[in-house]
Amino acid sequence: MSAIPSPDVVFPNEYGTSVFLKNVITAPNISVGDYTYYDDEKDPTAFEQNNVLFNYPEFGDRLIIGKFCSIASGTQFIMGSANHRISSATAYPFAVFGGAWAQRVPPHLAQLPFKGDTVVGSDVWIGRNSVILPGVHIGHGAIVAAQSVVSRDVEPYTVVGGNPARPLKKRFDQELIALLLDFCWWDLPPQALLDWLPLLCDPDLEKLRRALKQALAERAVQGVEKPSAKASIQP
Repeated sequence: MSAIPSPDVVFPNEYGTSVFLKNVITAPNISVGDYTYYDDEKDPTAFEQNNVLFNYPEFGDRLIIGKFCSIASGTQFIMGSANHRISSATAYPFAVFGGAWAQRVPPHLAQLPFKGDTVVGSDVWIGRNSVILPGVHIGHGAIVAAQSVVSRDVEPYTVVGGNPARPLKKRFDQELIALLLDFCWWDLPPQALLDWLPLLCDPDLEKLRRALKQALAERAVQGVEKPSAKASIQP
């Protein structure tokens, strides 16, 4: 039987356009889970340099991306230091240009609005050339349509699109969403996940619903907790 793909390789297949992102990230304030990939036919390994903009770790915000996310070419994450001061009469960043200007105003980073961490859950699909603004939280299983600008939080298993991105629909009914969030398949051990793949990829959602209910009931009887506390998108 073929081996289970390793999350610790840079290029996971023969096409050379996709990388498992965690293996090409160096910034201390960026965290990416296993099997999350970025696809770009030019240079997917340059994601951190080309797709995470205005990232200055000293500003204090983080980019946290969960497991099994699919990030399409051209997706950009705008970090908090891209902002300007907007609480005063002018938004011009005088301190950046030094000299007498810098002596008359507070340090540049100290003046900027702080939106907090940008957090992407697990099993999120972000379409081509989308832009994610600072401080946004995108829930597990969400889908962001291509060319979208995400300026607000996205609920789990919700499809959003547009500029600014707005909810278009829920992917599933509330019961199935709750079951999926409780089960957290992305945190299963590798062999257990392998056993679940046929169901997770089957369009027969009723079959999946029954299996999830049974599995969660068995967990409850056994007193087993969720696979990992990291299933939450809260940092």
